[in-house]
Amino acid sequence: MPTPPSARHPLLHLSLLLALALGAAVTGCSAGGTRGGPVVVGQQQQGVQPAPASQVTPPSAALGAPALATAVPVPQPTPTPHPLSIAALREQEYPGSDLVVEQTLAPGGNYSRQIVSYRSEGLKINSLLTVPRGTRPPSGWPVVVFNHGFIPPAQYRSTEYYVAYVDAFARNGYIVLMSDYRGHGSSEGPARGGYGSPDYVVDVMNALASIRRWPDADPGRVGMWGHSMGGYITLRAMVATPDIKAGVIWGGVVGSYTDIVFNWGRSPTTSAPPPAGVPPPATNWRSQLLRQYGTPEDNPGFWASISANTYLQDISGPLQLHHGAADATVPLRMSQTLERQVRDAGGSVELYVYPGDDHNISRSLGQALARSVAFLDRYVKNPTA
Repeated sequence: MPTPPSARHPLLHLSLLLALALGAAVTGCSAGGTRGGPVVVGQQQQGVQPAPASQVTPPSAALGAPALATAVPVPQPTPTPHPLSIAALREQEYPGSDLVVEQTLAPGGNYSRQIVSYRSEGLKINSLLTVPRGTRPPSGWPVVVFNHGFIPPAQYRSTEYYVAYVDAFARNGYIVLMSDYRGHGSSEGPARGGYGSPDYVVDVMNALASIRRWPDADPGRVGMWGHSMGGYITLRAMVATPDIKAGVIWGGVVGSYTDIVFNWGRSPTTSAPPPAGVPPPATNWRSQLLRQYGTPEDNPGFWASISANTYLQDISGPLQLHHGAADATVPLRMSQTLERQVRDAGGSVELYVYPGDDHNISRSLGQALARSVAFLDRYVKNPTA
């Protein structure tokens, strides 16, 4: 299993809390999708009903997570949206491409395995593709777009990480597509990091468009799973397009950009070394944003504009969160705060907290995977059952 870099989590300064509290609460959520073609972005649909309380493990204050304000500032429109902004993400086109089989791998228990490639901004991006064996449903197999967490790009191999995680969905009747992201393994392009560049999110949006073109896939039954950095990618994708019916996030970096910059990882005001395995260019973005746009207290509209949390009224479907209470990499309170924010926005959300468990939820892996599969079965595989 992957071991993302460790991080420190100082408390948010009172002034930043006040800045966060200036925003208005957001309401509603969206869902949708059509067969094939480019990913649709920026369309608001009808909301989904909140999950029954019996299905949810409530966030536990007893676990010692400090409460954060759930309201977020209102983003200010700009003539040219910042590349990290949700507005820019929605404006960009994601044509994807036909998937090209690069290598056939040994099969899983009841599914095939292949390395395939697709195009993203002109780059060749490799991915792991699994396809169930058996009689294809009339509309095609349901799909899970699988977003892995941080692994040093030169070290990453799609066949060596997340094997048990992918298998859980693949053997339960899902096509699984796990993108290698640009610069990872043999994928083309530079690996510029997940948080200071939109690159990896763009790659996943093009992966989504590409798998919806695959003949054996049902483009109307697509869910998304993400771990750590992949959770950040999943949340952004779900507020950018209505084509994702439901999402599951484990140990996700799902705080606002204010929270990510000041309460997670390397503080921009310290000279501490970056987390192990993170190249320097991927850690400088915090200081660059602060130099260009000022602090969240001085410029709350900008910081809100680049945070997916600001746009939860547009989330494309129900969300399930999992987090180990002893996670030393991503603080539990990120998932707890996101749960409150989704509820405040009128969305459907579940949060499962695993006492004593780590970033990979390794002690409760079987239980967490079973819950994840059941959730996607309910909202993706059998949405009308």
